[in-house]
Amino acid sequence: MTRLAALKSVDPVPDALAALALLKPITWFPPMWAFGCGIVCASRGAAISWWQVLLGIALVGPLVCGTSQAVNDWFDREVDALNEPDRPIPSGRVPGRWGLYIAIGWTMLSVLAAIPLGTFAFRATLFGLLLAWMYSAPPVRLKQYGWWGNSAVAACYEGLPWLTGAAVVSGAAPNGNVILIATLYSAGAHGIMTLNDFKSVGGDRRMGIGSLPVKLGVERAAEFACWTMALAQVAVFLLLLGWRLYAASLGVSLLLAAQVLLMRRLLERPRELAPWYNGTGITLYVLGMLLSAFALKSLPMS
Repeated sequence: MTRLAALKSVDPVPDALAALALLKPITWFPPMWAFGCGIVCASRGAAISWWQVLLGIALVGPLVCGTSQAVNDWFDREVDALNEPDRPIPSGRVPGRWGLYIAIGWTMLSVLAAIPLGTFAFRATLFGLLLAWMYSAPPVRLKQYGWWGNSAVAACYEGLPWLTGAAVVSGAAPNGNVILIATLYSAGAHGIMTLNDFKSVGGDRRMGIGSLPVKLGVERAAEFACWTMALAQVAVFLLLLGWRLYAASLGVSLLLAAQVLLMRRLLERPRELAPWYNGTGITLYVLGMLLSAFALKSLPMS
């Protein structure tokens, strides 16, 4: 092969906007919000290292979450060609193997960014990155199994960032109360992930991806999602009540009651109304997370 031919065979570099689109900034909000909840529940008047907070926000959002999006888009490029052909890779805006290169590079950058944040944050980052690759990449490809795939994403979007935020601020591993509340909201987020799968039912079915809407049908999957989100918040309400955090328990119950009303409409046309519910019911869900985080500040550290 001549030198000119070799140069022509190299994948052209995507422009910055295409690379940014691959990392999907709109998806960074949930883990950054959860990280913020961790900061809130662990900030008990102690001095906060703001450079660590800012680095942590960048870690859970643009870096780890961005990595997961790049990994997913690379290994889903055939499915996306059917479901969403305008995405960066199937549309050709991120050409050749650049999707894979970005995924690998962003993984390495995430690991480096986690090092200054302490042992817990570093280990949580490694675990989150492992789940991100396991979710999309063969041979494991957890996304083929709706139950396990959604659990992995929910943990990466809610539980791990929450616990990481608490650890970064406190300088120690989160206590049992924080772990319990973060785990419950992470479990409820399994339902949120199920709603997100509605948009790709057709392509998933043709490609053999066993998302819950494919396995259960859209209607039953929507019912399952609603029950999952609601029961997790009922458990949070009972815990707050048991800890005598009455104002917070009342607030969570009111937010849940409003969600139930929205869920009733969602179940009428779940596939059509899932995006609407993501902008309404999920907003109430994450407000409950923040309310619970503020309530946890009044509990003993141990």
